[in-house]
Amino acid sequence: MCEANAYLLEKDQETLLMEAVDRVEPDEDGIRLISIFGEQKFIKGHIHALSLVDHKVYIKQ
Repeated sequence: MCEANAYLLEKDQETLLMEAVDRVEPDEDGIRLISIFGEQKFIKGHIHALSLVDHKVYIKQ
């Protein structure tokens, strides 16, 4: 499977926001994360980096 986990970056620390992220969509003031299970989260922030080998999406507020 190719899902990623989304992490919030704050002061060089990673906090897990969501596992098994299937879609990352731009929204009005941030990003919407949608998991393979249909769970959705809205985060006010922007994508800071992607680690495709590690299956990680890094988001900063």
